[in-house]
Amino acid sequence: MAVDRAMLDAHRAEEAPATLRLYVWNRPTVTIGRFQKLETVDREYCAAEGLGLARRPTGGRGVLHDHEITYSIVAGVRDGLPRGVAASYRVLCGALVEAYRELGVPAEMTARERGSSATGACYLHATAADLSLDAAKLSGSAQVWNADSCLQHGSFVITRDVAREACVFGLGRSDARVLAASTATLSDALGAPPSSAQIIDAVKTGVRRVLGVHLEETDLSETESEHARTCVEQYRVPISDA
Repeated sequence: MAVDRAMLDAHRAEEAPATLRLYVWNRPTVTIGRFQKLETVDREYCAAEGLGLARRPTGGRGVLHDHEITYSIVAGVRDGLPRGVAASYRVLCGALVEAYRELGVPAEMTARERGSSATGACYLHATAADLSLDAAKLSGSAQVWNADSCLQHGSFVITRDVAREACVFGLGRSDARVLAASTATLSDALGAPPSSAQIIDAVKTGVRRVLGVHLEETDLSETESEHARTCVEQYRVPISDA
């Protein structure tokens, strides 16, 4: 999360170009939205299961990251991204739709919002920033703007452990059943899990096709790496009150 934030700040300062980042997690980790209350997560369960816990620089509800490829895109007005959350979501999620279709999944931007405010689990809710397969939510995205620069990140979920996710967010049996019935993964859609390399190639293709950009693989700059190190504590969440 600190790296994503550092990329955004570097872009705003015109010290870095528009950037696509693709990454995985070294252990299952829960991220919560910038303004989300800690009480929406069962931290005792997370501690007992050895799960990580972090706060995101973006808003939204809690996500359990596990068997997935996570993406982040940093871009801004100077790159041709329209200003404003709704307009920029349409552009960036359009690239994600192309990525899913490259994998053989006919994803669409979610037609209507659904869900209640009673739980902190992102995947029990659907917004216009999400992608769906028929009526099932495939993935969600979250944004934050810094002046004319935008960070958007989200997940390409390969498989989902509904039981674990329900425990993380303290879902009752009814909500757990809704979570299982109203979400879909890449494995569900394709009948078998795609490889990480296939997903990464598809995301690159979608971004190139929709945004009309050339992608050049590189490392973080020294400035971004140092800034990320200084930001880490902002996004660290204690797994217990002890």
